[in-house]
Order: sequence, then C-alpha cells, then structure tokens
Amino acid sequence: MSARCRGTSSNVSQTTTRVMSCPPERVLEALADGWTYATWVVGASRIRSVDEHWPAHGARIHHSVGVWPLLVDDATSVAEREPGHSITLQVRAWPTGEARVRLEVRSHPDGCEVRMSEQVVAGPARFLPDPLERGLLQWRNVETLRRLAFLAERSGAHLTN
Repeated sequence: MSARCRGTSSNVSQTTTRVMSCPPERVLEALADGWTYATWVVGASRIRSVDEHWPAHGARIHHSVGVWPLLVDDATSVAEREPGHSITLQVRAWPTGEARVRLEVRSHPDGCEVRMSEQVVAGPARFLPDPLERGLLQWRNVETLRRLAFLAERSGAHLTN
C-alpha cells in the first residue's frame, strides 16, 4: 500500500494522505483508543495513561518518546474534534518541540482516505531548514499512516472471516 500514500508540503505544514482498505469507522475507532497511540505514532514508545474522556476536547494521552533508556515523558492533547470526521492533536515531544497534527478521515471507493497534516509550532524543530523539516516529517508521517492502516485494516477482520 505504500504506493498509495502521497505527501505534499508548504512552509506552513506537511500533509500526507493514504487510502486504507477499511471503512472510515475502523480508523476512527483506532484513533478513539488512546492506548493504541504508541502502536501507530512513530517516536512514541509507550503509553503511561489515557484520560478517561479521550478523545474529547482537552483529553490527554500521557506518553513517552524515545528509545529506552533515553525516554522523555510528555503528553498529547485533543485540540479539536469533529466526531466521525477529524481530530486535531497538540503533540508534545520535548526537548524536540511541539506540533499540531490534524487527521481527517473520509470515505473513498477503496475504503477510506486519511489525510494527516502536521505543523511544528514550538521548540528547536521550528528552526530546521524547511527542506529538511519537510523531508523528516514526510518520512515519519508516511510510516505513521502505514502503521495506522495496519491497525485499522486488521481491526474487525475476525468479523468478516
């Protein structure tokens, strides 16, 4: 499916899109389960806790980033949410920085299309040269959507067998 993933970028944000072979509801279910966050987000190592009201506005996932033993504890919060359509996350991964990530899910003839837009909003990562920042975000977000597809496309597979 990697051939079905594409990316574009601008000075403001990096956008990556992937068509997934599942209904939009499966992707939305994966996003609504905060405990799966480290499964699909590149860089997240473990989940320490998830607010009970996740994915409501303001709810947080308390996660760690990095590779053991060099782990940093931080959190991601819901900045905006349109149930059944999109979620915008305020992602913290200090000392690297902070980003705003929007995931939009819509129907597609082959299942659904997931559009992920990321903008670095704070921290040292803001000072990377634009081509380097775009390249790193594109590489990471293609893999993030690949992992999300693995999770969403396989969830509920037992129901069709």
